Order: sequence, then C-alpha cells, then structure tokens
Amino acid sequence: MTAQTPVLADETRMANAIRVLAMDGVQAANSGHPGAPMGLADVATVLFNRFITLDPADDKWPDRDRFVMSAGHGSMLVYAINHLLGYDDMDAGQLRNFRQLGSRTAGHPEYGHAKGIETTTGPLGQGISTAVGMALAERMMNARFGDDLVGHYTYVLAGDGCLMEGISHEAIDLAGHLGLGRMIVFWDDNKITIDGATDLSTSMDQPARFAAAGWHVQSIDGHDTDAIAAAIAAARAET
Repeated sequence: MTAQTPVLADETRMANAIRVLAMDGVQAANSGHPGAPMGLADVATVLFNRFITLDPADDKWPDRDRFVMSAGHGSMLVYAINHLLGYDDMDAGQLRNFRQLGSRTAGHPEYGHAKGIETTTGPLGQGISTAVGMALAERMMNARFGDDLVGHYTYVLAGDGCLMEGISHEAIDLAGHLGLGRMIVFWDDNKITIDGATDLSTSMDQPARFAAAGWHVQSIDGHDTDAIAAAIAAARAET
C-alpha cells in the first residue's frame, strides 16, 4: 500500500459502512456516541485506505503505524474500522455487543481488550498526550536503529473536548518543541460538546494554538476525500 494508491477504489462505500456499523452498535446498546464516528468516517477511510501501514494478522509488528482515538467516546469508529480491516477478534458479534459486559467493545477503547487498540482512551486529552510519548519513542528508536527498521507514523483523532483539557496544552507544546513531525493530529472541529455548543465554554482559536507551538497546520473540509488525502500527504512531508 502506498500513499497515493487506495486499497479500495470506492471510498464512499467504506465510509458509509463505518457510519452504519457505528449507528447500529450505538442503537443496539441504547448508549454511546455516534456523532464522532459518523463525522470522521471520511477522514478515517482515507487514512486507512491510502496511508496507514499495519498488518491485522500481526498487531504487534514493531514498526506499524500507531492510531490513537483520543476522543475515546467515539470508540465505535475504531471497532468498525478494525472489523472492516479483518482483525480476527473483531467480528460482527462484538459490534452487536457494544458496551455489553464481557465484550471486547467497551464504551471507550481499552488497551489489551482487542487487537489494534494502541492505548486506553477514556479521559479526554489522554490520547493525544500518550501519542506524544509514542511519537517520541519512534524518534528515539529511529536514532538508534535507523530508517530501514524504524519509520512509522503516529496518527491521532481528537475532538473539541480533548483540546479543552489542560493536559492537551502541555502535550501539544512538547510535541511542537521537539519537532515530532511523524505525529499527525486530526481535530474534529464540529463545534459541539456534550454540554452544547463549544462557544459556551471556549473561544480558543485552536489552529492558531497549534501553530504557536510550532505545528504545521491545515484546515480542510473533512468530507472532501481529495482534500483529506492532500492534507495527510502534506503533513507527512513535514517530517
């Protein structure tokens, strides 16, 4: 798989499959958050179809790309993707048992409960902060073993709630200061939180905040697959 060679030609069908699986899982449980999986389905489709390097048959491959769902309440996005990718522990039965006792599909992704989950993300902001550590580890391992063995990316999906948490400021600042160019964050700027519109509690210019910390920042339509692909390619080029 290369950055400009999609595995699936029809990305619309994959994105819609993610949306339907997410809706069905949340509805069956009568609990959960369908908004993030539905809104981020196009971004996730382009990312996994064109860019991410991993092997569902070897989920512990050391140089796999890392994917962190920092907005962990949108966990059905991760479960739907892993089901479509063919992880052998994420069958349709697990999706039907979303948020049920004993299932692998907890309300928030939990490390060790299912393959393809890189870290537990419940408290908002925790995922983006943990991802900084992952990205730093990649650079340290690369310095020791070289490009032939180490050169993976760390991708993060973050929501408004993640960026409203204080821990995210420290993480964003450190990543920018260290120049962790192989860490790429997607911010779902949907202007809504569980309490209502984001302008009830924040006036922060998030793109300016990232730029001030030294990040390469782009703003795009998150449903335009060509724009998404171009933005990811540009972000990867900043390493």
